[in-house]
Amino acid sequence: MHILVLNVGSSSLKFQLIDTDGAAIAESRDKRLARGQIDRIGGEAIVTLEAAGRSSVKATAQLADHAAATKYVIEWMASDRSGVPIASVAEIQAVGHRVVHGGEAFSQSVKIDDDVRRKLEGLIELAPLHNPHNLSGIAAVSAVLGPGVPQVAVFDTAFHHTLPATAYTYAVPYQYYRRYDVRRYGFHGTSHRYVAYRYRQLTNTARDATKIITLHLGNGASACAIVNGKSVDTSMGFTPLEGLVMGTRSGDLDPAILDYIGGKEGMTPREVETMLNKQSGLLGISGLTGDMRELLAEEAENGDRRARLAIDVFCYRVRKYIGAYLAAMNGADALVFAGGIGERSPTIRARICAGLDWLGIALDDVRNAALTGDEGAREGRVDGTTSRVALWVIPTDEELLIARDTWRVIAGAELPL
Repeated sequence: MHILVLNVGSSSLKFQLIDTDGAAIAESRDKRLARGQIDRIGGEAIVTLEAAGRSSVKATAQLADHAAATKYVIEWMASDRSGVPIASVAEIQAVGHRVVHGGEAFSQSVKIDDDVRRKLEGLIELAPLHNPHNLSGIAAVSAVLGPGVPQVAVFDTAFHHTLPATAYTYAVPYQYYRRYDVRRYGFHGTSHRYVAYRYRQLTNTARDATKIITLHLGNGASACAIVNGKSVDTSMGFTPLEGLVMGTRSGDLDPAILDYIGGKEGMTPREVETMLNKQSGLLGISGLTGDMRELLAEEAENGDRRARLAIDVFCYRVRKYIGAYLAAMNGADALVFAGGIGERSPTIRARICAGLDWLGIALDDVRNAALTGDEGAREGRVDGTTSRVALWVIPTDEELLIARDTWRVIAGAELPL
């Protein structure tokens, strides 16, 4: 089945076209036919398109909204010039959407209908920066492909529905949970779920015997404690702002800081929230960039003190969460690195693991250095012979999981964790 996977942002659209039968046993059955991204939707958009086996093509186009961007992508895929092996738009048989927030309403992927749309609209208050754009993508697909093409919502929050109350409850008056659903939801669930599945596949481990910590480290970053194959704790909370230091997000901080900075700077609560989401994290500490690759280069080439500080704070925060989860889980069998930084930076993996030998975590420098995200060197173990905890690097593949879930939902098949 040809499934179009969409990840819609405020002014962007990322896509992949995947041919899958939904099976989670042999990746050779899954074929990635096309991928790409459109940025700056609403004006002269920047378009990057790539068919499998061909070089990427870059262009600009006047795209007023998400419907126009979706139409542009679909028409390109069906055209002779694209090199995508589909003859017409009719060969796109379903669409899977990454939806950031499913609240307490959605514990697994679902087929989108009017009732689901209404519930997603009701969740906008919980995710005002994300869910409206996800809904725009759903509407755009209906407008371009017609209402007959099935669409499926795959939620970032769904995997974390297994969190116990002790992990998701905040120590604020309980009525705020009952009245306004204030609780830890967790995000990056699609990534953590895929990485846990891939770990089981690589190690031949049963789901109910899986006891690991997964680290999705990228511009957005989160940790997840997985026991018996289920998420039992995760670093992101009510919003994706809580937890680890990220590219431009602060992660954990004393909430009194918000009012203090707001008063000193004459900022509204919304302006403070924007600062914490867009101007903090690695960018805020370094004053240079939120890109870890650039910070590592700046540290190596110029010895920049604040670049080093940003990197050290990032690694320290990850290390603290590893320690906390090892305590909460009473140990773990493996620690898994994923995400752009986790998959591609041996330096960051080494700095995170440094000093964890008392916990039985020991890195093999040679193995670690070999896994840089390059072709043929992307996945494998990086632990040393003395390590009591296995250390893995496993590239995440959220789009593949979304495609598989879309197939399963439409086929009425079971949705495995």
